[in-house]
Amino acid sequence: MQRALIVMGIGLCSLMMTALPLTAAESVAGFETTPFAEGSLGDWVLENGAEADFVDGCLRLKGGNGWLRSPHEYRDFELHLEWQALQNTKYDAGIYIRTANGGAPFPKASYQVNLLEGKEGNIGNLPGAMSTGLAKPAGQWNVFDLKVVGDRVALKINGEAAYDVGGLTRLQGYVGFQIEVPLGGQFLVRNVRLKELGFDSLFNGRDLAGWSGAESPADACWSVVDGLLVCDGKKGPWLRTAQEYGDFNLRFDYLVSEGGNSGVYVRVPSDGLHHRENDTLPPAGFEVQLLDDADPKYAQLKPYQYSASVYDISGADPRVTRPAGQWNSLEINCRGQRVRTIHNGQVVVDITADSHPLLALRKTSGYLGLQNHSTVVKFRNLRIGPALE
Repeated sequence: MQRALIVMGIGLCSLMMTALPLTAAESVAGFETTPFAEGSLGDWVLENGAEADFVDGCLRLKGGNGWLRSPHEYRDFELHLEWQALQNTKYDAGIYIRTANGGAPFPKASYQVNLLEGKEGNIGNLPGAMSTGLAKPAGQWNVFDLKVVGDRVALKINGEAAYDVGGLTRLQGYVGFQIEVPLGGQFLVRNVRLKELGFDSLFNGRDLAGWSGAESPADACWSVVDGLLVCDGKKGPWLRTAQEYGDFNLRFDYLVSEGGNSGVYVRVPSDGLHHRENDTLPPAGFEVQLLDDADPKYAQLKPYQYSASVYDISGADPRVTRPAGQWNSLEINCRGQRVRTIHNGQVVVDITADSHPLLALRKTSGYLGLQNHSTVVKFRNLRIGPALE
């Protein structure tokens, strides 16, 4: 019987991958991403030996005891997903929200939305986050719509309100899936959509609205190709945002060509100055490096010259850059004089002016920019929101 359920579930995956409308009430503006839409884990990270793969376009929580976590932390968000248990009885898994990384086999500082038989949707350590009778049996698809704002979490199960309660004390953290196959069995997940509330798009996928060439017209080297923001490496300007930013969280994906070199200017003045070694020099921001780290010509660089490093100030550690021609994700979080970069789901820089005095010489507000370093680089999913703690 279990084999029949698995075949039925997998067969339906490929038929149901079209996006469905959100059912959570009072949906608000934000930036929506579709993890796993390309049939890969992308920048999501498997922790503690957990295993996941894809079957007919569905994410399968495949094996081990651990979890699959998002590359970014989130504060307020909406999460839509559909899930199906492949074990007939005593199935068990979970959806983590605002969860800290750390702990084995599962994260310790967490809120888990249960996928345990008989307790589907319940959050055990949050009073009032309980409901019964709304989930369908094993072998059938269930729809969850979660909304997390401030200290509140609301859940709809298959379109029916399950609860809307306050009491969350962790105000930011990762989203993830508990993988507990030895005791809880495998699960299928599909149609995952994650809306980052409070984030605004910096690129509309159609034109260069909101950006300008810093010294000359942007179209000398920048264009929109198939919904991507592309620098072709020809002679031309760096690209500058229309407004200045102080504290913020910037997230995007980038792809460099073989031997590629680029960067993100952070809090720079209008002239793009991003180097400053002493206080007698003009004000400057800083640069976060983007590079084809593996190219032999870059083998002898200084640590702060590799991807996701804060140039001149702090090298990325560990270095987790993917090969040229593959997409990388990067997050830059600036809060006062504390700067973090998160590269492909890993924190690789976390510095302050106390730990790195050169940072005290750099501006705490200014423009953002994308560098033209005479090589091809592509960007997508550019969005900006409030700085995280």
